[in-house]
Amino acid sequence: MKRLTAVIYSGDSKRWLVAFNPETGTTSQGRTIEQALANLKEATELYLEEHKFTEHSPAFLTTFEVAHA
Repeated sequence: MKRLTAVIYSGDSKRWLVAFNPETGTTSQGRTIEQALANLKEATELYLEEHKFTEHSPAFLTTFEVAHA
């Protein structure tokens, strides 16, 4: 078992949530957090069946500010 990171955010339409895994680059979506996460898990498992996983240190998630006109 590998512990990976999920970043979940509202999609453009606000009706779907986008789920992204930064370690593999896999992305999926769902109408709820649970559905988005389950779909991401499935997409990531399928990805890992075809691609070798290179172990990285855990992803670091933070925020930052930018100037906005």
